[in-house]
Formats: sequence, structure tokens, C-alpha cells
Amino acid sequence: MNVWITSALMSNGKIIKTLSEVFFVERRKISKFGIHINPLNVLSMKIKIINRSKHSLPEYKTKLSAGMDVYANLEEPVVLKPLDRKLIPTGLFIELPEGYEAQLRPRSGLALNEGLGLLNSPGTIDADYRGEIGVIVVNLSNNMIQIEDGERICQMVIHRVERAEWIETEILEESERGKGGFGHTGK
Repeated sequence: MNVWITSALMSNGKIIKTLSEVFFVERRKISKFGIHINPLNVLSMKIKIINRSKHSLPEYKTKLSAGMDVYANLEEPVVLKPLDRKLIPTGLFIELPEGYEAQLRPRSGLALNEGLGLLNSPGTIDADYRGEIGVIVVNLSNNMIQIEDGERICQMVIHRVERAEWIETEILEESERGKGGFGHTGK
């Protein structure tokens, strides 16, 4: 089995071991946390989920999809006028491992063809959140959009999160970009 990972675990600026070493040397520890390496050399993890919707669990539509489709769980259709925004329930509750988040992202087809987007995008579901997952949708088109029960309204991507530790200082190192921003490189 080949695992192509170049990241490394660091402590005080020194490399402790590469992640590939962790996977091969400490496989038992990783399995304990529900992280597994499948035959495609793709990491997968077990995540606890409660499904109180009338629909299937979020699912990958292709073998190499990054995001899982999430379904609207509605008692009746929701109509969005242009620029309206609404919170769409999913009936899903999850328990993510510490150090991970679930990101909710727009579906590209709905964004392009209908103008349906997500506010607060990507929406973050923190590892300690246990409430129902809701999706904040917005109609960015000039037409009314109707969302039906069971419609795939967004994608969910599980993502590793690094914690930052601030180091207060009075001076930052110079860079080529400097203070340039907001289109400073031109069109």
C-alpha cells in the first residue's frame, strides 16, 4: 500500500515524524480514532451521525468526489424571492472528531443554473456542535427559486483544522507583496 503524504508532525519547529511514518508505524493508534486507509489510498474516517430526516445520509456521488451531497428536509417547499435567504433544515446531527470541521459549500450546478448560493460559505460545523445542521441558502438570481423536500442543496466536506497560536510582535518580516491587496496585481 502506498500513501503519498508529505506533511509532517512538528514540535518546537522540529520534525517528529512524517504522517506516512505515523500511518505505517502507528496504524493501531490511528484505527483507535476511526481513521482508516482504504485501497484507493484515500483516508476515510468514521463519523457518528443521527439522521432524523426522511432522506438518505450525505453521500459521495462519484468515487473521487470531495464533497457529499446533503438533502433538504422540508415539510413543504420553500420559495425564495430574488435576494431572499432562508435556513433550510437537514434533519442531520453529527459528532466530528476533535481537530476536524464539516464545511458546507454550494453545489456548482445550482449556483450556475439557478443562482442558489450559500451565505457564510463555506459554512463551518465545529467538532463540538451537536445541534441540527442547517443550511443558509440565498437566491442570487432575478427569478423565484423553489426548494423541494429531498433536493440536494449543498455539499459537505470534512476538513482537518489546525489551531493557531498567536505570537505578538511589533514587526513583521518584509515580503514581495507587502501591503498590496484588493486587486493590486491587476486584472
